[in-house]
Amino acid sequence: MLVHGVVWDSASPALRLFSPDAEFTDIALARGSALGLRVIPGLWCLGHTKVHGPGDRTHVPCRGSSPAERGKQCGACFARDDSRLMHDFHRGTSVPTGLRAYLMQPHWLYVATFANGATKVGTASAQRKWNRLAEQGAVHASYVAHAEDGRVVRILEDMVTRELGLVQQIRSASKAAGLVEPRAGVELLALNRQHAGRVRELLGGLAMTGYSVVEEEWDRPALADRLCDAADDGRRHPYPVTFDAGGHGLRVHALSGAIALAGLPDASGVEVEGSFVAELGALKGRRIEFGPYLTEIPALQDSLF
Repeated sequence: MLVHGVVWDSASPALRLFSPDAEFTDIALARGSALGLRVIPGLWCLGHTKVHGPGDRTHVPCRGSSPAERGKQCGACFARDDSRLMHDFHRGTSVPTGLRAYLMQPHWLYVATFANGATKVGTASAQRKWNRLAEQGAVHASYVAHAEDGRVVRILEDMVTRELGLVQQIRSASKAAGLVEPRAGVELLALNRQHAGRVRELLGGLAMTGYSVVEEEWDRPALADRLCDAADDGRRHPYPVTFDAGGHGLRVHALSGAIALAGLPDASGVEVEGSFVAELGALKGRRIEFGPYLTEIPALQDSLF
């Protein structure tokens, strides 16, 4: 089974897998879900996407089941992928008809703040307004503008980065590290509102059409609350091994984006002391098999408990 990542198609997230029979399967990641799996060494191409319009796209599997070369794709699939063109559309790049139809639907501009206080600006299509932020793993987020299409929203996004210094990407490793010791929720909420206010002030003074400034806060999924809040729920540790090989056994207690707060059961099913912050997004592009596998905590970690 080839892992395509953690998806939030609804309030119930899942680990999405692609089978040798060329079918997608979703494994629910609800509170209390148990994951026992073995990772086969290697990183594999996820194929590419053809976009036909808003809400209509086709996944094309990699013809050669090739190793990944560029991100999570081989060179051939990367070259054929429609979605790689969307970030330069507003700069005049030619795009296929289906992708143009997708990009010309209404979009939202948001400001998202993460557990360590890092804050970014980003965009979401109208159909994925909520899901996009759930997959990002934001602790708090605000919508700051509603644009008539994807061209306008990306012009605004670049302007916010240029004028206010808000980045457009935050590394997954940074998000996970922040969740080991998250800053207080009230502090992060105030920080997000501060950044969002600055963005609205900037956008409100532009001599530009095609968008409206909005004031709306994102509703974080309840499954993320325990992980995002700094409440004392026992000691947290980074997940002690990497997801590039070997056996892993976790029980999900909370999930923010693709990052889990998990317990690690022993052979008798009893969880070892403490909770662990595990970046399940690192499984993307990995081949796995399910079974009664356990996570072996390295001896050097014993002093943490």
